[in-house]
Amino acid sequence: MRNRSLRNSRRGFSLTELLIVIAIILIIVAAALPRLTRARMFAEETAAIRAVSVIHTAQTQYYSQFGRYATSLTELGPPGSGTAGPAGADLIDRELSTGSKGGYSFALAANTQGYTVNAQPKQFGTNGSRTFFSDQTQIIRNRFASEPATAQDPEVGASDKQAATEKK
Repeated sequence: MRNRSLRNSRRGFSLTELLIVIAIILIIVAAALPRLTRARMFAEETAAIRAVSVIHTAQTQYYSQFGRYATSLTELGPPGSGTAGPAGADLIDRELSTGSKGGYSFALAANTQGYTVNAQPKQFGTNGSRTFFSDQTQIIRNRFASEPATAQDPEVGASDKQAATEKK
C-alpha cells in the first residue's frame, strides 16, 4: 500500500522541472530567431532578383511584339478586359503588374535608351537589406543601403566574386 501511494504522488513533473524545460526552449528559440529572420530576408531578396529577371524577359517579348519597350508594369501585365495588347500584354502576373510582389516594391520607367527597373524593400531591414537596379542591358545591380541602387552600383554577386578571387 505504501508503494502505491508513493507512486501516485510522483506522477507528474515538478514546477522546477517544467521551468527548466521552458528556459531551455526559450534559449533555443532566441538563438534560432535571428537566423530564421536572415533566411526569410534572403529569400525575399532572391525573389526580388527573380522578379527583375521576369520583367526583363517580359520586356524582350513586349519589344518583339510591339516594336518598343513597355513604359509601365501595367502594360506588361494582364489586360483590363478583352485580349492582350499594348495596354496589357499579359506577360507578367497581376501581382507584379501592380508594382508589388513579396516584400519588395517594383518600379518600371522608360528612358531614351530603353527602360529602368528599380526594386525597393517595403520595409528596409525586415523585407530586405539591399535595393536593386537594372535596365535594358539586363545587368542587375544592388546596393546594401536603403537608397535606390543605380547604374554605378556593383552587379549582384560581384562582391562574392571579388571575395572568392581574394581567397585564391
